[in-house]
Amino acid sequence: MFNILVVDDEEKICQLIKKYIEFEGNKATLVSNGMKAIEICREEKFDIIIMDVMMPELDGFSAVKEIKKIYDCPVIMLSARGEEYDKIHGFEIGVDDYVVKPFSPKELMMRISAILKRAGGTNEEAEHEIMEKDGLFVDLTAHLVKVDDEKVQMAPKEYELFTYLLKNRNIALSRDKLISDVWGYDFFGDDRTLDTHIKLLRKSLGRHSEIVVTLRGVGYRLEW
Repeated sequence: MFNILVVDDEEKICQLIKKYIEFEGNKATLVSNGMKAIEICREEKFDIIIMDVMMPELDGFSAVKEIKKIYDCPVIMLSARGEEYDKIHGFEIGVDDYVVKPFSPKELMMRISAILKRAGGTNEEAEHEIMEKDGLFVDLTAHLVKVDDEKVQMAPKEYELFTYLLKNRNIALSRDKLISDVWGYDFFGDDRTLDTHIKLLRKSLGRHSEIVVTLRGVGYRLEW
């Protein structure tokens, strides 16, 4: 059973999400604003958080930043706005997924399931898989990326996309395949989500951004 926190000032949405969470045998805790979310996260640990963006007292983005200081927890943002700026901001602070209202509760449950499945754990005794090239250092086992000895902070999904491209380096990957394999579910949203993460990845890689090559009409390839 997973412990899921739902943060939204709209009571009907909270109750709808709770209904689906409990139907799948999980526990749902509901709070109505960002301040309460921070307070309860200081007292209790959650497996995943569903966080609305626009709320009284404290917005969702600010709440996520504070919660990440307490402990690292997967987060799905809910918003009535679907602007690219909002999505980029969310991914930069460590949000795992972004769902635009109105949404399908079944789709939300699929996204929750996919994220929890991917967060299932790591093998601490595994031999470190390291890749280096011209000042770009990647330790796949430790989830560590450095550019010219400077540690790079990547959002969770950005890192997943990067490592998937690395493991399939020098191979042309279609947009559909990237979305299917990296996001891990039948993608219902706007495929600009992929482009947004590519932009974030190139920004993180700095002078190595050119290794992520756009294949017009196809998708992307990472050259290594």
